[in-house]
Amino acid sequence: MTKKIMITATVDSIEQAKALLAIGIDTLYIGEETYGLRLPHAFTWDELRELTELAHAAGAKVTVAVNAIMHPDKMATIKPYLDFLQEIEVDQLTVGDTGVIFVLDRDGYKLPYIYDASTMVTSSRQVNFWGEQGAIGAVLSRELPKEELIALSDNLTVFGEILVYGATIIHQSKRPLLENYYNFIKTDEEKTRDRNLFLSEPKQEETHYSIYEDSHGTHIFASDDVNLMTELDELTALNYTHWKLDGIYTPGDNFVEIAELFVQAKNLIMSGQFTAAQGFAFDEAIRRLHPVERTLGHGFYDLDPDEIQ
Repeated sequence: MTKKIMITATVDSIEQAKALLAIGIDTLYIGEETYGLRLPHAFTWDELRELTELAHAAGAKVTVAVNAIMHPDKMATIKPYLDFLQEIEVDQLTVGDTGVIFVLDRDGYKLPYIYDASTMVTSSRQVNFWGEQGAIGAVLSRELPKEELIALSDNLTVFGEILVYGATIIHQSKRPLLENYYNFIKTDEEKTRDRNLFLSEPKQEETHYSIYEDSHGTHIFASDDVNLMTELDELTALNYTHWKLDGIYTPGDNFVEIAELFVQAKNLIMSGQFTAAQGFAFDEAIRRLHPVERTLGHGFYDLDPDEIQ
């Protein structure tokens, strides 16, 4: 019997959460606008309470994103939010800012946290350091190739979460870069994720980096969204058993159907019945459900570490 695999999925509505729980998702990943980064939907506090109750009634968990960069204005208001999350008994947080970790420790909050510093979490020494400070796991950088994941796997003292489906963040700036550009060209256009804007590098027409702007600044994503369905067996063998599904660019029922394919793969792997042929069949199904304007690939997984700049 394979070690238990846990799947975490983002949520874009109460109805989608119910559907995800019904298909067997282990953990709902949710949050609100002020303290959570790059969420498909920013929920109200009342909705966070409702979602937590729904998850617990289904025997699932809730992870709340508290992974924003906490400038002084946010730190000044963080305690009431942490008090609320403890009151509604969320299961864990994702946290990247050391100020929040300090407050959690100083004030004795019973809120387990997963260390999430986005693209900077690239070494076992770093992950294990935060494990020693109390983190129960870490969100590994989406820019780690297989060779580096192999090197990491034998040394981690807490779990490393792997993105197995969804968009890969490669850059965030607090600066409102789109707004600044629009100011320069004297236009007033939409800057949100719904606009579906892309960047392309000079002389590399195939590049298409998703970009949008919100209250946290500007977010830029890799050209290809990630789909590691055909690599799940290998990841599990390396003890990467915490999988993340990110539906920030895959809304509604299609994301639920994709999530269900990963749940099926998880169950087959845990029972020793997963085959390469089944993996490729699931992979093809995901490609049919994925947004047509977005490309899919293995992200950084297959790259030579020496090629990553």
